[in-house]
Amino acid sequence: MKPNRFTRWCGRSLLRLCGWRIAGELPDVPKLVMIVAPHSSNWDGLWGMAVKIACGFEVKVLGKAQLFWWPLGPLLRRLGAIPVDRANAGGVVRQAVDAIRAAPRIWFVVTPEGTRKRVEKWKSGFYKIAVSAQVPILLAYFHYPEKVVGLGPLFHPTGDAEADMAAIRAWYAPWMGKHRGST
Repeated sequence: MKPNRFTRWCGRSLLRLCGWRIAGELPDVPKLVMIVAPHSSNWDGLWGMAVKIACGFEVKVLGKAQLFWWPLGPLLRRLGAIPVDRANAGGVVRQAVDAIRAAPRIWFVVTPEGTRKRVEKWKSGFYKIAVSAQVPILLAYFHYPEKVVGLGPLFHPTGDAEADMAAIRAWYAPWMGKHRGST
């Protein structure tokens, strides 16, 4: 769904009425993988979609296949969501890389935790996608105590997955989700 003036106004109004604000700047790059953390609530999807609409950028988002029932499924697809069978994780990475390579402009959004529950280790799919597609990673966050959806810096993977993941996790340390922090 391409946001127009009215839909952008709706997104901004929803955020403002609920006390949320957007921090940071959108980078001017045609392709990237955006990660958003901490992901601890179903509300994250609502605020994330409101930001997407308010800012007027288009993204592709992975969502668990169980969410794509009628009538929610067609709406989610229109908003850029792609149903994912989490039992076949390797195929998801390949499909995402192929989609990024084929598109002239695409922002692919992933929650690195892969679930709303606390996890000790993030899933590495977002990193594999970015490295394989040769695109940067945009670090974005939810910070519920101050009702902020933030856009951080672009992270350029070095190929040293362990060091890069540690650096990314460290950057997320200050941000607090609805039900927990980023770790």
